[in-house]
Order: sequence, then C-alpha cells, then structure tokens
Amino acid sequence: MEDHLPPGLLEACVVLGATSDKLKEAYQVGRHQQEIGAESPVLEAEVLQVHVPPFDSREKAADCAGPAAFSRVQRRRSFIKKKERPAALPGDSCPGGQEATQDISVPKDIDLVGLPQLCFPGGLTFWSEPKEPCFHFLVFTDVLGNQTHGVVLQYCRPVQLFQESSLQQNGHWSKGSRLYTAYGICVISKYPYYTALRDCLSCLLSQLKHCRITDLDQRVKEFSAKLALVPIPPPGDLHVVFNLSPLVIVLPSREDRYHPVVDLDLHLPFLCFQTRELLQIITAILTERRIVFFSGDWARLTLMAECFMLYIHPLRWQHPLVPALSHQMLDFVMAPTAFLMGCHLCHFEEVSAETDDLILINIDDGTVSSSSSELTDLPAVPSYAAESFRTRRRGLQLHYDLEVSQQGGSTSVNELRAQRRHWQQRLNLRIQNIALELIANIFRGVTDHLNFEHRVFNSQEFLKSRDPSDQLFYKEVLQSHIFHSFLKDRLNQKMDAYTRMEQSSHSETQKMKVMIDNLRRPTMKDIVRRSGSSENCVTRRLGTSLPNLREEGHLSILRQTSLIETPLKIRQKHIKQFKLPDFHPHLSYQYVQDYYTDLIGLLGKAISFAPRDDSSLLARYYYLRGVVNAMCGRRLDALSDFQSLNHTDVEIFPAALVRALVDSLQHEEQAQVDRRPELKRLVCRVTSSESGDGTVQPPSDHVRKFEMPKTSLPLEDFVTHVQQSGIVRDVGTIHRLFDALSVGPEKEVDPAVFRMFYTFWKETEAEAQDVHLPAEAIEQLDHSECVHKLSCSVKTSYGVGKIAMTQKRLFLLPDGRRGFVDITKFRDIVEVKTSSAQFLLLRIPSLRIKSSRKKEIFEANLKSECDLWSLMVKEMWAGRKMADDHKDPQHMQQALTNVLLMDTVVGCLPPQKAISAASKLAYYDRMRQEEPTAVPKTTSETLKHRINPSLHLPSQQTVDVLLYTPGMAITGQLGKCDMEGDGNPKLWCALSQGRVVVFDAASWSTKHNCIQVGVLPLRCMLGMDPEQVWVGSQDSTVYIINTRSMSCHKQLTEHRSEVTDLVLEDRHDMYSQTLAYSCSLDGQVIVWDVSTLKMRRQFHLSCDKLTSMQLYNRTLWCCAHDCIMEVRKTGVVQRKICMQQDLTHPPSHFSGFIVYLERDQIWTSCVDSPELCVWHSDNLQKPAQRIELPDSAGVTCMLRVKNQIWVGCRSWSDSQTQAVGKIFVVDVAQAAVEKELLAHTDSVRALCSAEDRYVLSGSACLDGKIAIWKVE
Repeated sequence: MEDHLPPGLLEACVVLGATSDKLKEAYQVGRHQQEIGAESPVLEAEVLQVHVPPFDSREKAADCAGPAAFSRVQRRRSFIKKKERPAALPGDSCPGGQEATQDISVPKDIDLVGLPQLCFPGGLTFWSEPKEPCFHFLVFTDVLGNQTHGVVLQYCRPVQLFQESSLQQNGHWSKGSRLYTAYGICVISKYPYYTALRDCLSCLLSQLKHCRITDLDQRVKEFSAKLALVPIPPPGDLHVVFNLSPLVIVLPSREDRYHPVVDLDLHLPFLCFQTRELLQIITAILTERRIVFFSGDWARLTLMAECFMLYIHPLRWQHPLVPALSHQMLDFVMAPTAFLMGCHLCHFEEVSAETDDLILINIDDGTVSSSSSELTDLPAVPSYAAESFRTRRRGLQLHYDLEVSQQGGSTSVNELRAQRRHWQQRLNLRIQNIALELIANIFRGVTDHLNFEHRVFNSQEFLKSRDPSDQLFYKEVLQSHIFHSFLKDRLNQKMDAYTRMEQSSHSETQKMKVMIDNLRRPTMKDIVRRSGSSENCVTRRLGTSLPNLREEGHLSILRQTSLIETPLKIRQKHIKQFKLPDFHPHLSYQYVQDYYTDLIGLLGKAISFAPRDDSSLLARYYYLRGVVNAMCGRRLDALSDFQSLNHTDVEIFPAALVRALVDSLQHEEQAQVDRRPELKRLVCRVTSSESGDGTVQPPSDHVRKFEMPKTSLPLEDFVTHVQQSGIVRDVGTIHRLFDALSVGPEKEVDPAVFRMFYTFWKETEAEAQDVHLPAEAIEQLDHSECVHKLSCSVKTSYGVGKIAMTQKRLFLLPDGRRGFVDITKFRDIVEVKTSSAQFLLLRIPSLRIKSSRKKEIFEANLKSECDLWSLMVKEMWAGRKMADDHKDPQHMQQALTNVLLMDTVVGCLPPQKAISAASKLAYYDRMRQEEPTAVPKTTSETLKHRINPSLHLPSQQTVDVLLYTPGMAITGQLGKCDMEGDGNPKLWCALSQGRVVVFDAASWSTKHNCIQVGVLPLRCMLGMDPEQVWVGSQDSTVYIINTRSMSCHKQLTEHRSEVTDLVLEDRHDMYSQTLAYSCSLDGQVIVWDVSTLKMRRQFHLSCDKLTSMQLYNRTLWCCAHDCIMEVRKTGVVQRKICMQQDLTHPPSHFSGFIVYLERDQIWTSCVDSPELCVWHSDNLQKPAQRIELPDSAGVTCMLRVKNQIWVGCRSWSDSQTQAVGKIFVVDVAQAAVEKELLAHTDSVRALCSAEDRYVLSGSACLDGKIAIWKVE
C-alpha cells in the first residue's frame, strides 16, 4: 500500500561537505596559503548524511500494539548506499577508530553521486572570513521525464579538528587562526515548493548557528522528521499551513490536477527582461532550441527556468532540464539534442565560444543572444499574440513597495510575510492568465484542424490559415515534441486551463459558426474588416430569455483576432488555509502517532464547521484525513473518507490508493465492510473497475498527420480519408461522394483522383478568401453571407457580368461598372431549367430561372458551365425549401456542401463524366423529385426551429434526455456568473455513451459539445439549482454537473441498478431543507439532502422495473412496467393501478404517466398501445377513459404543458418500412387530440418544456435532432 501513498513534503534531506580526512589534508595547505596570501585549496564535497522517512524505528513500531505505523519505506527500494563512518561530520568519530558501514535507503529518483557537484556548483574551499548563508534551487529529471526538486542551503562553519587542540583556549578557538568552509543541506521534494522549503531551511539555519557540531546530526534529523509529517494539499483552494518556529510556512495547492504547484515569484523574469526578450525566450522554448541561462547568482537560474516553464503551461518541456550546472558539468552543453541548462555567468565566454547554435540568455543583463550569429534565425511570435502580451504587461504592477506605500508597518514578522504572500499570489494569478492568453492566441484555431475520431491533425491546412509573416514560426513549432504533446491533450479533450480559456473567449458569432457552418469562406463582415472599415460588427446578444426563432444566420469561420480588445477575465480565488498541529519535540514512534491523531482530530473539526454548501472545501478536508488515516493504518476510516469524495469532488479521488487499501483489508476489516453499506458499495465499485466493467478506456497516445492515399480506396478507407481531410464529416454525404468518384466494377477511388479532388477543393477554398466585392454589393448582402461560387463573365438578361452564389441568393456583378444586381433568393425560385439561346448560327446553352418576386425570367448564357450551374441552383433551391419546411437550417448547410462537392467533382473529372458524377450528389433535388411530400400545415405552423446535437459527430446519435434550465435575468444572479459563464438559459441534451451537449438557449448555439458523464446511456436529468444538474445513468450512478465549470466532479453511488428518474421536492419555507428523490430500475427510491448530498432515507418498492416518478402534494407517484403506485414518503404504497393484460394481444407495460390532480385525473400510456387512458384519481377502480392516437404504434413519452398533454409516439411511415416520430397535442378539457405533429423521421424519445412557451422534442438515431415547438 505504501507504494500508492501520495508523497509528503520531504523525500530526503542530505547533508554535504568535506569529510574529516579531506579537511585534515587540506587544512595544513590552507593555513600555509593563507599566510602567503595565495588562494585556498579546492575541497571535494561528499554526502555526509542522508535522512529519509520513516524516522521512527522498526523495533518501536513492532512493539506497538496499535495499527501499522506510518511508513513510506516501500517506495524507497532503489538501492542501499554504504557509507564509511569517517565520512561523517568532523569531530563525530567512531569509537575505537573502527570503520562502520551504514545502510542508507534513498528515494529511487535521487542520484547521490552527482548531488555534491550540484549543491556546490561553484566548488568548495576554505575562507578566512565567514560567508553569508545562501540558497539555490535544483531540478532533477529522470529518464521518463519525472521531476524532483531540491532547495540547497549553503552555510559556513569554522574548521574544527580535534587534533589541533593547541588552537583551543579555554574550550574556544583562537579567532585569528580560524578557517571557514561551507556545508550544504539539500531538502528534496516531489513538488516544487521552492519558497516554502527555503523558509523551512531558514528556520533550521537559525538553530544551526547556535548549535555545536556534535548536535548537528540530531538537529537535521529532527528537522527532516518534522517535514516528513507534512501532507501535500490536494488540488483546489485549500492551502496547508504549519508552524516551524520562528516562521509560519504555507504550502499552496495546485490550481487543478493538471496544473503544477506555483510557489515562486512569477514576476522575476518581468523584472529582468523587456517584452521583446521575454517573447524571444518563449519562442526558443516552443521551437525547442538549445538554451543556456547565465547569471552570477545560482538561485536565479532555476527560478527563471521554472518561471518560463509555467509561462508555457499547459505545454510541457520534453527535453533535458538542468537549470544549474556546476563547473564540472559544463560539457553537458555539448549535447546534440535540445535542452535547457544554466551556468554561472563567469562561463559565458567559454560556453559561447565552444558550442554553436546556442541561445544564450544573460539574466543579469536582460539580454538574449546566439553563440553562432545574430538571432535572425529565431522566428518572432505572431504579431497579434505579441501585441496582446505587450498590452497586458503594461498593466502589471510589479513592485510591492508601491503597493504598500500607503500602509502602516507591522510588528509581526508573520503578518508582514502573509501580506507579501497575498500580494504575490494575486500577481502570480494575473501573470499566469496573461501567459495563458499568449499561448491561447498563438495556438488559436488548432482545434479547427483536428479530426477527433481518427486523431488526425491537418498541419498543412493549419499553416495555410496563418498569416504569411508567421509561417516560419509555426513551421518550427509544429515539428516540436512539445507541440505534439499539446496535440495529444487536445485530441483527448483534456479540460485544462487552455481549454477553459479557449471556450470562454469564443464570441457568439464563433459559437454560431461552430453550430452551423464549417466551410471556410469569408463572410461580408470579414470582407469589411479586411478592407479596414471601422464599422462595428459585434454580434448582438440575444438576451437572457428564449430567442425569437427566425431565419438562421449561416456564419463562416472568423479570421484570427487577439483578445486585446476585451478585459482579461481572472477568476477570483477564495483561498482557505488549514493549519497543521504543532510538532512534538521528540518525534519517536509514539509521538508520530499522537501527531497524526491530533491532525485527524483537527480535520474532523474542520469538516464539522465547514459550510455544507462548500463541497469543494469539504472534499479537500476529506482527502487529507483519508490520506492521514491511510498512513496510520486505519484503512476503514480512510475508505470512509474517500467514499465521501463522491459527494464532494470525485476529481481528487485517489483511485490507486483506494484500490491498494481494499486489497490490503484484513479478514476482520472485510467483515466490518460488509456491515457498512457505504463501504461495501465502494469496495464493489473498486472490484468491478478492476475487472474492467464500465470503465473508461485510457486515452490514446498517438497523433497522425493527414497524408494522401497511395493505393486505391475502397468505401471504408475512402470515408476515413475524407473525414481526416476535414472536408466532410457526414457519412451519408461521403458515400454519395464515393459513388461520384469511384470507377470500375470494384468501386474504388483512384489515389490520383482523390489527390486531384483534394487539391481542387483546397484551391477553391483559398480562392474564396481572396474574393473582392464592390462596396455596393457588400452593402446589399447580409453580414453572414459568403460568396461560394463565381462564374466566368457571361451574357445575361440583366447584362454582361459574373454570377455569384451565396448561401441565400444569386446576384450579378456587372462588367465594366461597379454595381450589384440581385437575381433571386433561393426561397423565391419557382422554376429552373436549361435552354439554348440563338447566337448567329449557334445555339448556346443557357440557364433560365423564374422567381416569384419578379415578372421577367432571368436567363444566362453559361455555355459549358450551364449543366453544372443548373445542378447547383436546383440543389440549393431544394435545400432551401427543405430547410424552410422543416425549420432546420442544417438542410441548407448540407445543400451548400453538396453544391461545393459538385463543383469540385466537375473540376477534377474528365468533362464527359463530370456532370453525370456530380448529379449523384444532388441529394435534395432528387428528394424533391422522388418524394414531393409537403409538411402538414399544422406541423409547419407549430414548428419553430430544429437543431442537431450530433453535428460534431460522424453519425447521428439518439437523443435520450432533454432538460431546459432557465436563465438568470436578475442582476444579482447574473453578476454571479459573469466570471465563468453567462446568464442565458440552457438546453441540456443527453446522447448515447454518456455524452452531454449543452446549447445556449438564447441563440441555440453550442456552448459545450461534450461533457462526458460516464460511458453508458443516460436516463434522466434534473436541474437542482443554478449551479448543478443531476444526471442519472444506466451505470447506477447519479452524476452531478457543475454548471459553472461544466464539469462533473460529484457522484451519488448508492443505487445498485440503472437510475431511471429524478424529482425535486418543493421547499415549504426558506428554512426547510431541499430534498430530491431518485429511483432505479430495481425499485429502490432514495431521498437526498441536496445541500449535503447525504442520503436521508431509502425504501424499496415491489414492482417490475420502476421507470419514473412524480411528486404531487407531498405524495410520490411511481410508474413501473406493471403498475402505477401512489406512495407515501415513508415508502408505504397507498393505491395502485395495475396493468390489465389482454390475452388476445402480446403483453404490454406502462411507458409513462401524468398526475393531473387539479382535474382529479391520472393519465397513463403504454409502450405498445395507440391510446391514452385517463383515470379518475378519487376512484382508481373506475374504468378509464380512452383517447385514441391515430396511426400510433405506441407512446414513448408524455409532458404536461399548460392545459395540454404532449404525447411523443412512434409510428410507421406510409410504406410501413420506416419508423417516424409523431407528437399528439391533447386538449385536457376536451379529452381529444387537438394537433397531430409530424415531428421526426424516427421515434420521439424525449420531451421537455421551456418556460411553457416552447416544447422541445428529441428523436432516435435515424433522425437524432431536436425540434422546438411553439405552445399556444
């Protein structure tokens, strides 16, 4: 189990210096050289002492009758280093002069051989005068890239040799004869707590100054033992504080599990370098150059290197990192690979002369240079990112003295330190955000060129999207290991700081672009911006309520812009501190156990007094107490604490440690687990996860670049290559494209044809970026319109000019004059046909278009382009009609994609085959001709809009659950969300495999396209309050989504079967607790306290598959397959409606119910019955009234809205070959069907209401869309 315990603050404490023998040899030489004024001899430093936990002896631990003692010894099996006793401190002699060996178990990641050189990088010698103590910092990196950190204290002591007793006078040394040498104490930790460990060593130094040399070993050991007891705070907003007299030491926590510890002054590089040099250093790191820092102060080297490592977060340096090289290690800079190292400034000329192509960074002078030439080969950071960074830097207040100039002094050292620390933390947070914004600006648009399904990055297309002046920078960065690791994190959809900033910086226009349009064409807004117009083109916010549903706007990709126009959003952190108990004076085994007992008691008090609604703080306390209990061998208490993390923050759940605890349970402990249901559930979960049941597969580690095929492509390979190319994602469209491009009986696409197709597509895309329109045309077109096709100059009935096609209309650009002639909008077209016009003796093919808004017919002599334009206009016309009839903007977008594919196919195939092949892509025109079915008038009038939650997926997914959460229109509430979200209403959509998609219901744009909630289908959702949404899953877990962070950090795991429904009880007054009910398929009902997430009570209903429940007037109504039950809150069944089986028909079961007590009615439906049953609530034995649902094959869901019952059904098409989804609107008063709505092309699976103004319906995977209906 010890292998899985999280590391404490101390890994090892090492004392270094010269041995007694070496001091004896050098002492006489040093005395002589001191007399003649020569330099003192150089000493060889060695490891004198190694202190590693545990510090309590095994014998005492074995004698103790209590649980197993704290031990991390199992993690330190690397090797046993035998040290000769004379290597101890001078004066600490071995009795009898015998050599003794000492077994020293050291952490496996620490190499003691090179440590003396790193701790004395400038060498070790004698001095005639004592030197001031100094600190510097180390970073150790193993072959796997794992880092360990060290803080070194160098302090002087006089050389004391017992053999030179003649120098003593009354037990004291003659001051004039003294020589001094340095000793080093290196504290090594897994975490970069540079400031905290430096402060700890400062406290130790105050003791060493006044202790005798013979007491030093014990003082250092006691110091190490104390640090070994300090636990590391988990990620979050809880810092750990402990008292190490005379200072109070603070261990800051990590921001999240992906973020490193920040315990240093991040503004130091800003004090040493100008903006230009800062950006040059960041560029050198991103392009993986060979970098060497120089300074006359050893401490600055590591601090500067670590600051720049934090600046580039979440990117990670992938190469050797040795910030402080001793003079014996200078040959390391000859390494041929990329590295980041640091040397003393005195070696600057030597290093620059010996090695070429080094980036030399002089920290003391603030300069950046190259060892071979000028820095001309170092590319510049993209200008828009650099300008944003430069602007942000100007707003930083970097000088603490200016901050406190108006404040009075303090008489407490610790108060002064706390005041300085708070200022530094605020400044560090601001610098981190500025650096993160720089990284986000540099790599903005990377995700647009990623294919997540096939894990492909299209680097060539990404490069083409960058400005020409930035090409050199991106070409180098894209080849780096650091960028490759960054791509892996993006493809794994890692929710880190970069992802959060990228999402928060998206404008409404960009969100709508992602929702509708993925074709890279400049809009009129882009053209206006490119031409330097100062017109304000900011997208208007649609408000905090539901939108006015009207014609959609098709938006194309926006060109890159930096964030310098917007203020930098910085989340204000509310830091809490937990103070550890004071250390006992003697840390024997019993005292260690007493210390941990005190620590557990303090954590218990903190949990008791913590606010119940602050689940994040509670989780940190539970985590710390669980770790301490595990150290003390209290396995059951540790498991209980870790079980509580499910209710508070599962993000910090230590899965490996819990698994080790479960595996190490003794027989008696296992028996106690069986008697405690919460622990039994935890153990079952751990056991099932080990067997692989329902676990998430580990993220893939590979990233592929898009490459052209080299062999013929069958259908499956063709689909893969097209999706990887980023041209089309929809599988159906790709199949039609395959039919158009494939030849021969084998039906394969030739690689040369694919290359021509891809090249022509990208050339057309690039040409569209250079479209220049006259001002008259730009004024007439909508801001969202893009020119997708431009003909050659042709003769038309409106004059000679070029015909242009946008996603909305056709217009003419006349030759010889600036102007704009509107031809027609696609929705106004009445007829399109090809004809021929007489020209001298020739008949020239022409295209004739009749519009409902114009009397005259437009005719254009398009010659050889006539057939292609005819296909394209007909397809856009049919797509426009389909989009208008079904209120679905994606139909128009799909038609536009088909048209662009037609144009590309014609461009890459021989003329004799081109039109025939292109016609296979005319999907909507063929549907218009073959199935001219009109949408019923009632459906058309009630339907307002459609959205596609599977837009980012290769195929449609079933919409399992829908949930609408209202916006926060109140000023106070809205202000609460400004930092991490907006106050708009949201639509939550649960798709298959645990994926939740969130829409902004004010614009119907995608807010989050994937919140992963388990891996199995989701069954129910409930909005508890403005900050959390509960989701019931098939895996028997209730997941709780934080609506601010859009992440799932809490779970309720008490159910043992599929969670089928969730309901919320209305609060009777402001002082009553909010209760929620959850039910599962096995009949279990659990009542939860929403504020504490504790189970209040539970009961079990005897029924066949409990599927849903509703709460009315403090009475619970439950629906199972075989009955509808009225249940008291205690679980007692009062009344029941049983399923009446008809022996002449197959058995059926209830699919849903609605309790309508205002009219004393209970409405029920069956999964295979085309009717509703209305029961009288006062007399359930009375026969039910039946309401027929025409052409229905069964009811899937029901919803009450105002005085209507909306019923989702599955029906069959006229051909009886395909399921269709119908919605029946039943008037309650008349008990009759009021409306019959043709909703979807697959069965309706989910219904929800939006403020009783709209009803939203979701369908199964053949349709997979969400329809929005107006309630009358």
